[in-house]
Order: sequence, then C-alpha cells, then structure tokens
Amino acid sequence: MDSISIVGEKALHGRVGVAGAKNACLALMPAALLSEHPLTLTNVPRLSDIGTMTRLMRSLGAEVSSIQEGKVLAISAYRISHSRADYDIVRRMRASILVLGPLLARTGKAIVSLPGGCAIGARPVDLHLSALEALGAKLDLAEGYVTAVANGGLNGARIEFPFPSVGATETAIMAASLARGTTAIVNAAREPEIVDLANCLNKMGAKISGAGRNVIEVEGTDSLNGATHQVIADRIELGTYMIASAITGGEIELVGGRREFIGAFAEKLEQAGVEIADTADGIRVARNSMIGAVDIETAPYPGFPTDLQAQMMSMLTIADGKSVLEEKIFENRFMHVPELARLGASIELSGGTATVTGVQKLKGAPVMATDLRASASLILAALAAEGTSVVRRVYHLDRGYEQMVEKLSACGASIERFSE
Repeated sequence: MDSISIVGEKALHGRVGVAGAKNACLALMPAALLSEHPLTLTNVPRLSDIGTMTRLMRSLGAEVSSIQEGKVLAISAYRISHSRADYDIVRRMRASILVLGPLLARTGKAIVSLPGGCAIGARPVDLHLSALEALGAKLDLAEGYVTAVANGGLNGARIEFPFPSVGATETAIMAASLARGTTAIVNAAREPEIVDLANCLNKMGAKISGAGRNVIEVEGTDSLNGATHQVIADRIELGTYMIASAITGGEIELVGGRREFIGAFAEKLEQAGVEIADTADGIRVARNSMIGAVDIETAPYPGFPTDLQAQMMSMLTIADGKSVLEEKIFENRFMHVPELARLGASIELSGGTATVTGVQKLKGAPVMATDLRASASLILAALAAEGTSVVRRVYHLDRGYEQMVEKLSACGASIERFSE
C-alpha cells in the first residue's frame, strides 16, 4: 500500500495544469449508452474512478478505447449486451448508479446494484429512483439490486426534487433525453458538471434547455447521435491547488482554471488574504501575508462546495484567529479532523460544525487518509507543517487527483510517493 512523504515549509512556485473534471467525466461516460453511435471524450482525467467506470461500461457491452495515454476515450455502445451492472464493480464507486437511467431509456430494462464507494455518509439514491418513477419506470428493490422496467418506453413528466442533487439531476436528464414528450426538472442541481453533460447531450442531438438554472427542460427524442466533447476543467482540483499556493505562502498559476467555476470559494480565499488574479492561461494565486480567519458554510452550487471543505479547513488551521465551518451537505464529513489534530491543529467539533483556532505552526506527523478529499487536506497541511509527515492509505487520492505528487514536486514541494 502506497504512502506519501512530505517535508513541509517550502513555498510553492510554478504552473499546474488543471485536469479534466472527474465528476463531469463520470456522467459523460454513461451518456454514451444512450446512443448506438460513438462518443469521444477529450481532456479525460487519468484516475482510478475513470478506470472503474470503464470496466463497468465494458461489462455492459460497450467498447471503450483509451487513446493518447488515457486523455481521450472513444466509447461505442452500438450493442448493449447486458443490462445488469453487477455488485463486484458497482460497489467500488457511487457514481456507478449513473448507468441506470441511460440503460433503462435505451433498452427498457436495467438491473443495477446499489452502489458503494462512499465514506462520507449514507448518500441514498432515492432521488434517482423517484425521478425514473416519475418518467414511468416500474421499480423493484431486492437483494441489493434495483430492477427498473419501462417496456413501453419512458414518458416526459414533471420531476420536482426536494433539494438539488447532482447525481439525480444527471439521471433525470439522461433518461428524459429518450422519453416521449417534455420533462421539467424542478429544483435541479446547477453545478458546472450538469451544464457540461447537457452540452454534450445537445451535441448528440438532445434538446435540453435551462442547464445551470433551477429548472431544466428536456424535450425527448427518438434517438441520439455520436459526438466529440471536451471535458471541462476540474473545479475541485483547481481549488485544491489554489490552497496549496496559499497555505505555503507561494505563487502558482493554475493553467485552464476558470474563476467562474469556483466563485464562492474564491471569495472566501480573498477574505482570508489570498491574492487571485486572472491570467491569459488561467488563474494566478499568491499569498504575501498571514492567512486571516473566515467562516464557511457549505451549500449546493453556486455556494461553497462541500468537496473543498476539508482542504479549506487545512488552510484555516494556521490562520490568525478562529474560523467556523458548517457542513450542510453531507454528514460524517469531518473524518479528517482527528488526523489534522495529529499535525497540531486546534479543532473542536459539535455536530455538523467545526471551530478551528489557528495555530502558529503545524508539526509533521504520520497521518492516515480516510476518503478522497481528506487525503488532499492532509497533504496540504503537511506542505505547511514543520518537519516530515507521512500520509498513508493514499489510494483514496488516486480516485480524484491526477499525478498530484508530480504536480506539487514540479512547484518545489519536497514530496515522494513510496510503497510500505
């Protein structure tokens, strides 16, 4: 099992290319199941989650070719040989549930294992299922599998979510693309990944309007075509490296980064004293003074993203003053707190609220990653800590960050990955 060793207190300087968005790509790949024509995705991140989705797609009969060292995926679902997504693959990643809607819409039947792969709370799939039921699917849950049937096809409907859900919105958009009539998705998620999926589907011949707003309308079509689509930049990776620059007192240009994707996050960084400027190629981030305390409350897009809460907490452990972070999206998303405490952080938990009192200096220590974003938060804290830290169980990191060790090393970090 691999670990990462970091010698901290080195200001980072340089340029980092922002990879394609993992969460966007994990919805775009199942979208290929909606058409018998090929879908080619470019700017694909090289991550273990992408490998898991590739195996799942192939298990259903799709042909997936990796080109240009994995940066391009050519997917052909001309023949869907199986409409069953087995537990052995689905258990590895929650996003596997996203094959359910396209399989059902294309073939009239889908059998998908309830997903796993998430250590930050229950995150049930009930909104995915209620959306498909609204479109006319008959559902049965038994022995850990969802069986969805629509023998006569799906029909347009009004789908109203009690709260915005990215995955359920993606399921509804994809299924409605091949339904008869028009579907209105109310209280839809507004994330850039939703807009990216809608843009890709529209290239394939879908008729989707309103993506990025509260109500999305989908006019169903009989079939979809092939397309070539570039995956958007990963806003969570972007935010993580912005914090890497800030927490070390360095200056990094994030090539391909776009401020519009991380507006609420960028505002909080600037409130903390971090300098952010647009460049011809992306965003430049620098810090020349002490970090100031700020309060954070996670919220659906365009609010502060829950996927950057752990990383922001790492930066605030060395801020001047007391910060309050409220996690409003997922329960059990403070598992990184005990590990940050091992590095000398002063953090008090009360339910979904963490109060962080900045310390003068973090100290290197062995720590253990518990999930994807916690992995990144521990690496960020170690970059600022005095001495050497070892982060264990970094396989979590491979799910969402492409070549993080290499990117940080190129900016001057003393960081090394090794096997224990």
